[in-house]
Amino acid sequence: MLDKASPPVDLGHQVEAARQKSLHWFESMQMRGLPRGVSRISAHHDGAAWPGVLLPGTYNAVMCRELIGGLESWTASERSNLVNWLESHRRADGIFRVPGMTDATVFKKPDRAETWRYIDFHVTNYSLGAVDALSPGRKPNLSFAEPFLDPQTLKAWLCDRDLNDPWQEGNNIVNLASFLLLMRRDGDADLQARVSTALDILYAWHDRYREPTTGFWGVGQLSDKTRLLHAFAGSMHNFHLWYHEGQVPVAFERAVDYCLSLPPVIDSACIDVDAVDVLVHGLRLLDYRREEIELWLSRLLKELLGFQKDDGGFSDVESGIRRQDGWVKGYEEPQGLSNTFATWFRWIAIAMIADTLWPGRWKWRFRRMIGIGYRGPERSITP
Repeated sequence: MLDKASPPVDLGHQVEAARQKSLHWFESMQMRGLPRGVSRISAHHDGAAWPGVLLPGTYNAVMCRELIGGLESWTASERSNLVNWLESHRRADGIFRVPGMTDATVFKKPDRAETWRYIDFHVTNYSLGAVDALSPGRKPNLSFAEPFLDPQTLKAWLCDRDLNDPWQEGNNIVNLASFLLLMRRDGDADLQARVSTALDILYAWHDRYREPTTGFWGVGQLSDKTRLLHAFAGSMHNFHLWYHEGQVPVAFERAVDYCLSLPPVIDSACIDVDAVDVLVHGLRLLDYRREEIELWLSRLLKELLGFQKDDGGFSDVESGIRRQDGWVKGYEEPQGLSNTFATWFRWIAIAMIADTLWPGRWKWRFRRMIGIGYRGPERSITP
C-alpha cells in the first residue's frame, strides 16, 4: 500500500522541459514535400517506401501537438492544408483507411468483416480526432455508421461482441459510440432522437454484462490476473460513455481500487495511460481515495519523465517489434524507438497527471471526442 504521508513531489519544471523536447522532436518527424504536420511515425520510418504509415504517424502527432500546445502558431492555411491531406484518405462512406492495407495483410478476428470493422473504426476515430484538433466542430461524413442507428442492427452487432477479448471490444464500442455522439452533436431533432435510442441500447448492454465485483467487462477476470488486466484495459474505453454524459460508471470505486493495486511503474504506453485515465476520472467523478491517487500519480509521473528518450519522443516498450494495429503483414519497426503513437499516449498520461496535481499550470487541450485522450467533466450529474 502507498504511504499516505509522502506528499507528491513538484516535478513541474521537468514536465515543461519534457514538453519542449517533444515539440522539437515532432518538428523532426516532418515529411519533406508534404503539408506541414504530415509526420513519419518514427525516425526509422521511410515515408517514401511506406507512405501509408504517414496517416497514423500524422494523426497521432497532430493530437499530441494539440494536447501539449504545439499547434498554437499554425496559420489557417497550414491547418486547412493538413485537414485536406488527412481527408484525402477518406472513402465516400466516411471511412479513413491506411493506404497499403489489404485483405491478405490484416487480421484482428477470423471474420474478415470484423477485422476490417475494427481497423476502420479505429483509424477513422483517430483521423477524425486529428481533423477536429485542426478544425474544431468540422462536420464529418459518418455514412458508414448510420446502419447502427437501426436498433436491430445495433443489437445484433452487440450480440457478436466477444468478451473473451474485452480489450479489443472496448475499442470497438468506444469508437462506435464516438461516431454516434458526433451524429447527435451535428444532427437535427430526429437524428438526435435516433442516437439517444442507440445510446440507451449501448447502456443496457453494458448493464447486462458488467462484472459487478470489478466494474469491468470480460470473461474469466475473477480467476486469472491477465484476463483481469485485459478486462480493465478494455473497460477504460467503455467508461468514456459515462464520462461524456457526466455520469459515474456502476462500481467505479472498484475500478479505481484495482488501478491503485497496480505498481506505479512503466508498462506499455497503453496500460500506463489506461490506469491514469481511470484514476484521474476517479477523482473528477468521485473524489475517492484522493491522497493515495495523487501519490500514485506523482510516482508514475516521475517514471514517465525518466522514460523520455534523448531525442524528445517516447517509446511504447523497449523490446520486440511494433506494428500498426491489425496490419500483421505490413509495416514494422523495432520497439524501443520514439514514435508518434507512444509519444501521444504517454503525453496524455503526463498531462492528466500534471493537471490533477497542478490544476491550471498548463493549458492542456484534451480531445473533445471520446476515446484515448478524452477527459470528462469535473463532477457527475448523478451520484
